[in-house]
Order: sequence, then C-alpha cells, then structure tokens
Amino acid sequence: MRGALVRLRRATGLPVAFGGLVDSGGRLVRISELSGTATPALSALAVSSGNGLGGKAVALARPCTVSDYSASRQISHEYDVAVATEGLRSVLAVPVVVRRRVRGVLYGALRTAQPLGDRTLGAAVAAARDVEQALVVRDEARGLLALAHEPGPATGGAAWEEVREAHGALRALAPRIADPALRAELLSVCGRLADAAAPSTGAAREVGLAPREVDVLACVAAGATNAAAAERLGLRPETVKGYLRSAMRRLGAHTRLEAVVAARRAGVLP
Repeated sequence: MRGALVRLRRATGLPVAFGGLVDSGGRLVRISELSGTATPALSALAVSSGNGLGGKAVALARPCTVSDYSASRQISHEYDVAVATEGLRSVLAVPVVVRRRVRGVLYGALRTAQPLGDRTLGAAVAAARDVEQALVVRDEARGLLALAHEPGPATGGAAWEEVREAHGALRALAPRIADPALRAELLSVCGRLADAAAPSTGAAREVGLAPREVDVLACVAAGATNAAAAERLGLRPETVKGYLRSAMRRLGAHTRLEAVVAARRAGVLP
C-alpha cells in the first residue's frame, strides 16, 4: 500500500495520497498509510462502507471522485472534519478488488477544488492494481504455507507436488516484485516451504547457494529445460546454464537430478 501511494503521487503529481485495507468483516476501511499529508487527521480513520467518498467506492466497487469534497452532494459527510483539517478539496477513491471482493481503498487528493482528469484517475487505478497483485501473491503464499503444514506425507502426494510447483513460481516471481517488503516476504515464505519439507536440516543451507542458483534449481525441480527456465526467470539460457553448473558444484552433484535431490536434502527446496 505504501509503495502504491508513492507511485500514485509520482505518476499524477497529486500532493496527497492515503489508503487502507478493509477489515475481515468487509464493512470498514482503516486508513493506515499516509503520503504527503500535513496533519495526522486522517491517520487510523475508520471509514464505513457506503459513507463518505471511500465508503461509496467500497459499496459500489468502482472508482469515485469529487471536485469539492465538503460541498459535494454525491456523498455523505461523516468525515468532513478530518478532510477539512488536512485541507483537502478534490479527492478520488479507488477500490482494491481481489476476486470480486473489495479489500482496500486508495485515495488521492488536491488542496484545490478542480476536476480530476482521466489520466489521474487511470494512474490511481493502476496503483490499485499493484496492491491487488500484491494481495493475490500474499494470499497464495500464505495458502501454500498452510498446505505445506497440513498433516500428511512429508514429501509425497499430489498436494505436496502442488506446493513444489508453486514454490518455483514464487521464486521466479519474487525478483519482479517492485515492493521490497513484499519481495522479502515472498522469499521468506519460500524458505519456510523448504523448511516444511526438511525441518531438521535447516542448518544445511550453509552450502551457500546464491539466490539465483536457488531460482534455477526450483525451475529444474519443476521439470523446466534451461530454455524454459530462462524464459520464466527473464535470463539468457547461457546464464541459466552457468547458475546450474555453479549450484551443482556447490552441492557436489554431477547431474541436474542429483542437484535437485541434494538441494531438497539441504532444505533449500521443498
């Protein structure tokens, strides 16, 4: 959310942006992130579905704008004091929608009363899409981690193969995530998935594989050729071959299969 707000301000020139996620009941947005604000008036503000501009965006699941917040007849005015204290006039609110459920709201605002054009609204929608992608990835990662810890065979079965395939996909996706906090969380989940497969061998990671070597091994473990791994990771096939060769040397393996098995025994791969 924080990164999306910074990108929103940079792309639009809006001086103020803020936002928050919907609570578990789906009825309340708590403003948790502020960018460019001059006062704490909006911090931790609880916005109910249907109320104010953000609440309207939640209820309708679509972007909403007003050119003069306090004078608008298109919205209710429960939050006028906080908005006026911050000195906001022209405001937009864009819902963050994941699998048809509103999960949050991004706001952008001017301190003058004037219409917000399509370009500004488009940039706000793009920022909301960034948050949507981050939430989808986070949900998938947490779901996989829960699946990995379900009772059952530690390293077998269709469910575990699904975890292994998803682990490779997450490793390939992580370098493309712009938000460093989300990227770090994804890589942490990948490590915990590997620990779930071999919880007693976590110390064996001292084999010292580089992150890209692990990425390549994850692709190889999923059955990818060097060319397919290169496409997935955004690398050249020759580069993939080099990482694979280096990983095999560190693991004392002579074949691709031996390298995957050794990495799993070392707790590097699930």
